[in-house]
Amino acid sequence: MKTYVTNEYDVIVVGAGHAGSEAALASARMGQKTLLLTIGLDMVAFMPCNPSVGGPAKGTVVREIDALGGEMGKNIDKTYIQMRMLNTGKGPAVRALRAQADKWDYHEEMKRTIENTPNLTLRQAIVDELIVEDGICKGVVTNTGARYQAKSVVLTTGTAARGRIFIGELNYSSGPNNTIPAVKLSENLEKLGFKLRRFKTGTPPRVNKNTIDYSKTEEEPGDKEPRHFSFTSKDADYLSDQTSCYMTYTNPRTHKIINENLDRSPMYSGDIVGVGPRYCPSIETKVVRFADKDRHQIFLEPEGRKTEEIYVGDFSTSMPEEVQLQMLHSVAGLEKAEMMRPGYAIEYDVIDPWQLTHTLETKKVKHLFTAGQMNGTSGYEEAAGQGLIAGINAALSAQGKPGFVLGRDEAYIGVLIDDLVTKGTNEPYRLLTSRAEYRLLLRHDNADLRLTEKGYQLGLISEDRYQRFLEKKAEIKADLAELKDVTVHPTIAVNEFLAGIGEAALNGGVKGDAFLRRPKVTVVDFERLTGHKLAGDRYVKEQVEINVKYAGYIKKQEIQVDRLRRQEAKKIPVDIDYDQIDGLATEAREKFKQIRPETMAQAERISGVNPADLAILSVYVQNGKYSKVKD
Repeated sequence: MKTYVTNEYDVIVVGAGHAGSEAALASARMGQKTLLLTIGLDMVAFMPCNPSVGGPAKGTVVREIDALGGEMGKNIDKTYIQMRMLNTGKGPAVRALRAQADKWDYHEEMKRTIENTPNLTLRQAIVDELIVEDGICKGVVTNTGARYQAKSVVLTTGTAARGRIFIGELNYSSGPNNTIPAVKLSENLEKLGFKLRRFKTGTPPRVNKNTIDYSKTEEEPGDKEPRHFSFTSKDADYLSDQTSCYMTYTNPRTHKIINENLDRSPMYSGDIVGVGPRYCPSIETKVVRFADKDRHQIFLEPEGRKTEEIYVGDFSTSMPEEVQLQMLHSVAGLEKAEMMRPGYAIEYDVIDPWQLTHTLETKKVKHLFTAGQMNGTSGYEEAAGQGLIAGINAALSAQGKPGFVLGRDEAYIGVLIDDLVTKGTNEPYRLLTSRAEYRLLLRHDNADLRLTEKGYQLGLISEDRYQRFLEKKAEIKADLAELKDVTVHPTIAVNEFLAGIGEAALNGGVKGDAFLRRPKVTVVDFERLTGHKLAGDRYVKEQVEINVKYAGYIKKQEIQVDRLRRQEAKKIPVDIDYDQIDGLATEAREKFKQIRPETMAQAERISGVNPADLAILSVYVQNGKYSKVKD
């Protein structure tokens, strides 16, 4: 095909899903002339699966994106129809905000933001190949022959990469939601020497809400107390007329229908070869894997205010369409439900993430970055977090500046990327709170305190927002100091209050922080009983209360972080020849050669590497007489 040269850009982003949208916005906001290419303009930041944002670990990622200057938090705060805080009865480390989105408004609002961002051009095109010269990516070529040149390129192809949809015996080449797939780009990546693998995900049927008998379901309303993902959103703007979700259950009849038709499921017939997500399995997989359970939860979630479609959550399936209908009609409340769209499974290409550095730049081709489901993750939030980091680093690369990396002790995004790069993944990766060893430090509530300074230094946080952030920090510091100075005396009111909550009475005066450290005592109680009003709003006081109550635990994790940082400071030469190190176990040698850890801390986290291998490597590096890999 004859090609023609078009405009030159600093950064090109391929794919405008949740990863691509964040990548392009970050690059443009950092002053880089940016081109965002997407197969279809109607799919910008689209939600082909669950119309929601947040949840355990994922909600913290959204807040981290916002603290760094990204867009997802702001966008969902503009377009949600329900907001709920999960795990409110548990500690702050596992509390999680979740929003039900109006999927159409979410897409349209993000597209509008992109269209009106300076330095950013949005264009519809299918990218067929990369322009790579001397191991450096210098642009892309589209299926129409257009050649776009750039200093950096970010690939965020999602599930469109050689996508194939499965519905029972039917399967066909397609991207998500029956869009055009990207086929030639995967072939080009393989020619460049990248290792790809096939993953699979799925989506459930959608039904008409007017055909649901809600009297047989359990209502789940939104929270009345104002909640936000973005630190810039105002309590006064919180929705009062939220849309409820509903819960129902499968039953033995549902399970019988599934078991009788397993041979028609492409998951079990052998048609699907891609690996599916462990933590978001299809209903067929749940019924087979948990055969001892006689029911599974199903969530009925509205897809928006201007549509009658209801997303049948936790009911993902690739069964034939007529079987899906039988399955739905066996469920309480869905006996007469009209199916508007069948569920389907989609198989797609991913790049093995050990081929990336922590900046999300590929090791094989310089100035080429990848992000999102292309890197083996599942979920809009994980994709957006990666997209933001890839966009930042593509912009820095275009400027000739050092890369930006978040550590495991700094953000869930850092945990996510380190897990991918260091350990790889054999299945769609889902971020969980249990993956973060410092989760008491990486809370939903303190993402701004952890990351706003970094966002400001990158040029992604405005001066006005930064000054408000500094004021918040000052108020927290002042309140913590005041608590150490104020004495709470054993008055009748104080001891009656303590008796009422089952706490021991005061025999003498105690400092305010010691009083607040009691499990059932809140800042509100302290202010009411002492007459001392602390500075700042409820978010400042929330930080003060958590810092006081969890001070001992936080200190322990900070000590652990200090050890991690010492290990991270022990650098491993990138060109070290592991074949020349005597005594390494074969598995460790192969893992080191494949992943090429940058620090001793990263080497420790590689699966299959034992302490003896680490000791040998450490001594070898410390001696400084290591052999280099020969070109």
